[in-house]
Amino acid sequence: MSAVIVSLRVPATPQETFDVFTQEIAAWWRPNQLFHLTPRGDGVLSFENQERLITTLANGKVFEIGRVEIWEPGARLAFTWRQASFAPDQITHVDVRFEAIGAETRVTVTHRGWDTIPQEHVARHNFPLQVFQQRQGEHWRALLAALARRLV
Repeated sequence: MSAVIVSLRVPATPQETFDVFTQEIAAWWRPNQLFHLTPRGDGVLSFENQERLITTLANGKVFEIGRVEIWEPGARLAFTWRQASFAPDQITHVDVRFEAIGAETRVTVTHRGWDTIPQEHVARHNFPLQVFQQRQGEHWRALLAALARRLV
């Protein structure tokens, strides 16, 4: 299974970073023109009861992006990921690790499963897998940079 892997060091402890990642995702999440979660945009993201990642759209509708598989505060977070345009059996997986490196934390996001989404699917924009994953990696880098700014 192919994967997008992105790491960035942030100026905080693993616990602080995990808390901002999970509790303040709406404050640092930045929509991307290519990768909308729903046809109406990304909405306001939140982790609900350590069970699922949702987005609340401007019209009040809630879309479940994924289910939390691992919730280890200060260490690891894993959840399924689907966009609104995915068929019920189309699911990708996000694994986020928080590792202390001196006074900083290395946050590593691994997003797997894009090879199971057909190239012609609207979420892939007809990009070959390698090009799509490069663009997806750029998006995750921008998101982690926004997370780092939130931690300063």
